Amino acid sequence: MIIASSDFRDEEFKVPKDLFEKNGYSIIVASSSLTEATGMLGMKVRPDMTLDKVKVAEFDAVVFVGGSGSTEYFTNKLAHKLATDAFEQGKILAAICLAPIILANAGLLKGKKATCNDPENIIKKGANYTGKSVEQDGKIITGIGPEASKEFAEAVLRSLNK
Repeated sequence: MIIASSDFRDEEFKVPKDLFEKNGYSIIVASSSLTEATGMLGMKVRPDMTLDKVKVAEFDAVVFVGGSGSTEYFTNKLAHKLATDAFEQGKILAAICLAPIILANAGLLKGKKATCNDPENIIKKGANYTGKSVEQDGKIITGIGPEASKEFAEAVLRSLNK
């Protein structure tokens, strides 16, 4: 799970993380820094590794957590490479809230069904915005915001369990 160094959305991290762990998955948290990250609602998380240490091949899924802080990855080449690597390696690639913009900016949503709470930015990059709370196109899963955290997590979990 990739979180911003600050202002990630607490529910979009906690709800999926708890569900994944409850179902036997180990979670590694990556960020741009190893410094304790603070969520928009005050949650504190110490990342396990920095983005440059992530080897996508070692994971089943890459999940980008949203929140206003996720803008730090909108034009981040390393975040785009991780997303692209996940897509090219056939991994589950998921993003919620504003984070689907990271996938769109990496060129991964062109011609794909997707949702986001800032649709204009993914539409500009060629996504087929559906407006659903959660959308799945192949192994790409997008969610609209904190209210969709549980449904988003369940969609990722279903894909993991296939």
